[in-house]
Order: sequence, then C-alpha cells, then structure tokens
Amino acid sequence: MWLLMLPAMVPVLLFSVGPLLYGIGLAFTDARNTRVHETSFVGLENFTRMLSDEQFWASFQIGAIWSVSVTVLQFLAALGLALLLNMNLRFRSVARVLAVVPWAMPPVVIGLMWKLVYHPDAGILNGLLGTDVNWLADFSLALPAIIVVGVWTGMPQTTVVLLAGLQNVPKELYEAGEVDGAGRWRRFWNITLPQLRPVIVAITSLDFVWNFNQFGLVYVLTQGGPGGRTRLPMLFAYEEAFRYRAAGYASMLGLAMAIVVLAVLGLYLWRQMREAK
Repeated sequence: MWLLMLPAMVPVLLFSVGPLLYGIGLAFTDARNTRVHETSFVGLENFTRMLSDEQFWASFQIGAIWSVSVTVLQFLAALGLALLLNMNLRFRSVARVLAVVPWAMPPVVIGLMWKLVYHPDAGILNGLLGTDVNWLADFSLALPAIIVVGVWTGMPQTTVVLLAGLQNVPKELYEAGEVDGAGRWRRFWNITLPQLRPVIVAITSLDFVWNFNQFGLVYVLTQGGPGGRTRLPMLFAYEEAFRYRAAGYASMLGLAMAIVVLAVLGLYLWRQMREAK
C-alpha cells in the first residue's frame, strides 16, 4: 500500500511539508537573504521582536478588518444571489454561469481590471459618479475599495456552495410551512437558515482563512499602500523577506499567521465534532 501511495506522497513531502518545516526552522534563526550572512540560531528573539513590532500589529489589525469584512459581506451577497439563482426564473442557467465568471479569473487579472475601474482619470467608477477620486491612493478610501474587490472576487465560490445547500433542503419542509401559514420570511428564518447552518459554518470558516492569507490581489491593487493602510499581514511578511532581507523574521511572521489559521480551523472542527455528538 505504501508503494502505491508513494507517487502521491513524494510531491507533497517535497513541495509542501518540506518547505513548511524549513520555514519553521528559519523562524528561530537570524537568516537573511544575502550570500555573505552566516545564519545562526537565535531562539525566540524573532518572536519577541514580533510582539513588540508596532507595524506588525498594525498590519494584523488591518488583516483582521479585511478578513472579517470581506467574509461577512461576501456571505451576505452570496446568500442573496444563491436565493435568487435558486428560484425558477428565465435564463437561470445563463445567470448561474455569469455568476461564477470571477471565480475563473486569476487574482492578478482581477487586480489589474479593478485598477482600471478605480483609475482616477480614466476609471469607470469616477466616470459614473462624475468625480475624480483616487480610490486606491486615498488614506480613508483605499481599504474599503479593496474590500469591495475582495467581496466581488470571493462571492462566486460562496454562492455555488450555498446554492448547492439550498437545493438539498427538502421541499416537504417548505410545503409543511405553507400549510402552517408561514410566510416567506418565516420559512427562510425557520427552515432555510437552520438547514444551511453546517454549510454556512464551513464556507465562512474557509473564506476567512482564504481572505486572511490573501496576497496577490491586494499586492496588485495597492502593494500595501497608501502609507501601509492596506498592508495585510502577508504583505508585511513579504516586505520583511524580500525588501529588508530578514528571512528569519519573515518566517516567524508566517508561522504566527499559520497558527492563527490553524486556530480558526481548530475552532471549526471542534464545533463540528460537538454538533456531531
């Protein structure tokens, strides 16, 4: 059996487990991305530096705002779209295909497209509003602007998952609700949401992890600017590794973010096991 699993395990060990263990090891060293520097073990020095790093905590706060906002807003938008696509409407199949178009687009392409939308001189948004706002360079508007892009980007997969959940709700429950005199709102609140609860918990947990680890989309849009107002934790770690050459410290930042992600996943699995009992 192990011989049969070996072809699948080797790439995972080489390209996933190996780099992960190497990164964890670097987190406890003073490694730098230079040829002349000799790496030495520094213990928890990078950890204590991270705890006292105001820029890291600022990026972590921005990352938390970004992750929670995008996750909640894309869930609400996806739920509304899923309910609409679940109705017996004309051209429903075409609408379902169009709804997943952003899902098929790479983050870099999406970022470039939305940069054109937000362009201060030739952007569609300013043209519609009759303004000349530089959305991605404004200190107060840059974060909300990229949150909108994040919602638009992540909504399709959430819509697909919620639509699949809606189609698995037994129709008999709705028929029984109608017999009891329940209106649409009561049927939605007392039947649809309880039936979708496992799906909602699963997809929102995964969305939070994906959003917290977001890098490419925000890098293309703002590169963390203006003035660090959109610098997510992944962007901060990237800058430490490749701009300031602090590979050891950047590895510690990555390890800390991995622990946050594992904590969220652990909470999700704990809830699932608790509900199963």
